[in-house]
Amino acid sequence: MPAEGLESAFLRVIDPDPPPPEIPSELKFMFNPTEYTIAKSAQWTRPQMKGGKTTGKPEFNGSNAQTLQMEIFLDASAGQEDDVAKRVAGLLEWVKPTADSLKKKKPQPPIVRFEWGSNPALDDFRAYVKTVSAKFLLFDTDGKALRATANVTLEEVPPDPKKQNPTSGSLHGRRSHLLVEGETLASVAWREYDDAGLWRGLEHGSGQQRHASGGSAASVHGGDCVELDLEGRLADLR
Repeated sequence: MPAEGLESAFLRVIDPDPPPPEIPSELKFMFNPTEYTIAKSAQWTRPQMKGGKTTGKPEFNGSNAQTLQMEIFLDASAGQEDDVAKRVAGLLEWVKPTADSLKKKKPQPPIVRFEWGSNPALDDFRAYVKTVSAKFLLFDTDGKALRATANVTLEEVPPDPKKQNPTSGSLHGRRSHLLVEGETLASVAWREYDDAGLWRGLEHGSGQQRHASGGSAASVHGGDCVELDLEGRLADLR
């Protein structure tokens, strides 16, 4: 275990919050890591210049997810800890989708965070557990695993973009959405504000905007333009 007074490193489940009971909520390291590796890369393309003496100018296509790799040392040979296989099993559970996400038909493993004191290199790093590779090194006479190392790779998960506050009052917050066949004001309100009941606060029209507060949530047509009203009309309907 880390010496007295030293901050212990750990992995903690941050989404879902609270974690479901069937998975461990955190893994506190028995020994702090001696090293870890952070990596981030970008995607570039370089067009070929046929017959040219130099290469084409590279074009940036985007950034790849940041990764964090580390080796976790587990040792229960002193007899004060449980079978280290249980800790490895907990890590493996984080690679699988949660039972609740499977029920909702949106399978997703938990999102975790690596925390170690006030280390600024780890600020805002949310990740899923991409790989776990464990090697068992020492066993009791009955086959109980007493010592192991686990190589773990975490891959960045960016936070969900915050939806714009419909009561912000900013003129810059007004924007439009062109309806397609089958869409309703209620479906637009649900997608934009997570509340289908706010459809009356939207304005719609064809060419010129008109209020929809006196109409039906389904009284729109493909090609109509819906103005997403961020200046207070929606606040009156909450």
